[in-house]
Amino acid sequence: MDAEEQAAGLESPLLPAPQEHESQTTKGKLTKDKIIEEVKKQLSLAGPLVSSNFLLFGMQVISVMYVGHLGELALAGASMATSFATVTGLSLIIGMSSALDTFCGQSYGAKQYHMLGIHLQRAMLVLLLVCIPLSIIWFNAGHILEFLGQDPEIAAAAGSYARFLIPCIFAYAVNQCHSRFLQSQNNVVPMIVSTGTATLLHLIVCWVLVYKTSLGYRGAAVANSISYWINALALVIYVRVSPYCKHTWTGFSKDAFHGIFNFLKLSVPSAVMISLEIWSFEMMVLLSGFLPNPKLETSVLSISLNTCSMIYMIPMAFSGTASTRVSNQLGAGQPRLAVLAVRVALSIVILEGILIGTVLILGRKVWGNCYSSEMEVVNYVGEMLILVAISHFFDGLQSVLSGVIRGSGQQKIGAYVNLAALSYGHPNFSFISFCPAPWREGSLDRNYCGCGCPGTISCNHNHMHRLGERSEESLR
Repeated sequence: MDAEEQAAGLESPLLPAPQEHESQTTKGKLTKDKIIEEVKKQLSLAGPLVSSNFLLFGMQVISVMYVGHLGELALAGASMATSFATVTGLSLIIGMSSALDTFCGQSYGAKQYHMLGIHLQRAMLVLLLVCIPLSIIWFNAGHILEFLGQDPEIAAAAGSYARFLIPCIFAYAVNQCHSRFLQSQNNVVPMIVSTGTATLLHLIVCWVLVYKTSLGYRGAAVANSISYWINALALVIYVRVSPYCKHTWTGFSKDAFHGIFNFLKLSVPSAVMISLEIWSFEMMVLLSGFLPNPKLETSVLSISLNTCSMIYMIPMAFSGTASTRVSNQLGAGQPRLAVLAVRVALSIVILEGILIGTVLILGRKVWGNCYSSEMEVVNYVGEMLILVAISHFFDGLQSVLSGVIRGSGQQKIGAYVNLAALSYGHPNFSFISFCPAPWREGSLDRNYCGCGCPGTISCNHNHMHRLGERSEESLR
């Protein structure tokens, strides 16, 4: 068991492939039928993932909508606490759990089905332990935010909200692990059912706790915790009782306590890679508060980033699809089909980026009205949506290629690339944003779009080229 896991490396699939698949790899040719089949598989996977992503995003929107009617302080405190929780906890959980894209995906492709359950148990063990120090940080969020210079009243409100969010992080860890476990098996429908059920219940539970109890705005945090646990427990029950998981979940095993170091070797770079992407958004919002017209700039940037986050749910789904298909094919010893999966995913996300970008540009003059009645804000948002459309196109490419990195077990490369992009992009957009007026026309989003994304795309493209070279070498 340990010997199999120690096969992990940056230049080869993590798991050895069965001999019969190797022969198929060398003999198989990429026909039109195989391309069409790959397109169908990716679309059938991406559709449910898009729905699941939007439903999860909807939970946060519902909470903010309810809290927003209680006043500015409640909204500011809840928003700051949510941002704090994302930066200090949820992003790390997302990143570390994405190591299962590699382990479970390649195990499933190699037909080592029993290993999926062991990887799942190991991931939950590690992530739940990580949640303990993170929950301590959340418990002291108010003091930390005040120490960092935030308004004491808002920091206190955020700290109170964050304490009620603590159960969320444990539920989120369980949910993410089980979602990756099911996704690697191309079984994503249960995720829609569980997330949809939790979101519908969240509508009711959040309304009751916010408006009908003494909790007030903190009721939204309690509702989030309840909804996250409903979502997580639904997936836990499904995995334990469903006949579709009888070969991949064979019960608890002491083998889960072995190979933890190998899991950390992938999960830590994964956390760095994904956290840097998420943190870059939060840094832009923070810096916007120091611009010459912070009220206008922050409002416009918040609307722009909210729009970015909403439409990003689509390429995020294709990122998961690419990760699953690449890891499955590499585990099966078919690198040529893994490259085909990459090309298909890129082709789809390019078309999606063009379509969404066109819609954003055509509707840029009216979209701002959904958020504000101030014409200055509406017009500024209209200008920014052109840049949002461009940014979304590059984000789609970057997202898919990040999925390829996760599927092929090369998270260290992704971490280095994102660190380099962040190190180059943020100092540049900070300089342009705060330099004299003639240079400052770019604003935060504009310079981010011009600095961060192309560097990441370029480096990730080099990784895809290397993956293609490895497949060609294996076929000679």
